[in-house]
Amino acid sequence: MEYELLGWPEDGPTLRLDHEQFAYAGKFVMSSTGKAVCRDESVVGAAAFDPDRTDPGTLCIRYVTVRTDRQGAGLGTQLLAFVRERASNRGFDRVTIGVNNPFSYQAAYRAGFCFTGTEQGLGELELEWPGDRCVDGYQAGLDLFRERDLSEAEVAFLREKTGSDPPELVDR
Repeated sequence: MEYELLGWPEDGPTLRLDHEQFAYAGKFVMSSTGKAVCRDESVVGAAAFDPDRTDPGTLCIRYVTVRTDRQGAGLGTQLLAFVRERASNRGFDRVTIGVNNPFSYQAAYRAGFCFTGTEQGLGELELEWPGDRCVDGYQAGLDLFRERDLSEAEVAFLREKTGSDPPELVDR
């Protein structure tokens, strides 16, 4: 798998994704966010990001999408870690992401992000890097998801994670 930074927001990168294969495909056509992708023969995952409007030292990952037939293989986690590393190398001292489901929450944790204790937008939990990887913080985010109307797969996933430590970090 190859990971590539297509450009930072000021570079104006755009990316066309098939809306039937990628969630949020329309968000990647905009040129106002930076883009990163993972690919084999074709793009299988993408991330869009830009600096926080109120804190220039913070990069906000706005969207992450993995092609439907490749979800669950850790590509989102690897892509998040890749963007986090590039942000750090560029001088950002903080990276945030909002997630709206327990699978994305777990992927972000595996990439080094931690729950801030804050909800934002429409039911998104805010995670940050660097952060406190304590069990209580990890479980607090999972508990917020437990209060929601979830799919059977999400309920089963959360049941498995009751009382568990944060997941191991992915190797990049």
